Amino acid sequence: MSFGQDDALIVLDLQRDFCAGGALAIAGADKIAPKINQLIDEATAAGAMVVASRDWHPKGHVSFAARGGPWPEHCVAGSEGAKFHAQLCLPDNALIVTKGADLDKDQYSVFDETGLVEQLHGRGTRRVFLCGLALDVCVRASALQAVQAGFETHVMLSATRPITQAGGEATIREMTNAGIVVEHGDPDDTTAGCA
Repeated sequence: MSFGQDDALIVLDLQRDFCAGGALAIAGADKIAPKINQLIDEATAAGAMVVASRDWHPKGHVSFAARGGPWPEHCVAGSEGAKFHAQLCLPDNALIVTKGADLDKDQYSVFDETGLVEQLHGRGTRRVFLCGLALDVCVRASALQAVQAGFETHVMLSATRPITQAGGEATIREMTNAGIVVEHGDPDDTTAGCA
């Protein structure tokens, strides 16, 4: 697989609260940072666009258990837990997309009313490559919406992790049925760090 100038690599929510020790830690999440850095290096070298999304929730967000939502409080705007993973090496020109900032609305997909679809179409993007967290929540929602928006959509399995194994397996089936290309990639043996 190789990137081109009409591609976009989208790194979803590689934030501290989703990694080891975080409020909503996902098993194995820390292990994908080097693989994502490798993908970022390859995308940048090829002139592809790099996008990174982040949950940026206000206190009392609708998704939090205290308001009847499915999740513990996480990625509160400006908190340590909302910061990107310490090992994530984003280029200076990466586009940062903030989502989940409306108190009463959740946004699993990076394309959900963020303007990203229009930005990518505007620069002639044809293919999108998704990685990050979590496979069975935000990666899933983003991939399905990307296909609906007309992008050739690839999900990099070696650079994502699900919240549950069953959820991950169901998501892979759903994405495949939707025409999304599931890239199994290399084993998690990369040690790529920030340059």
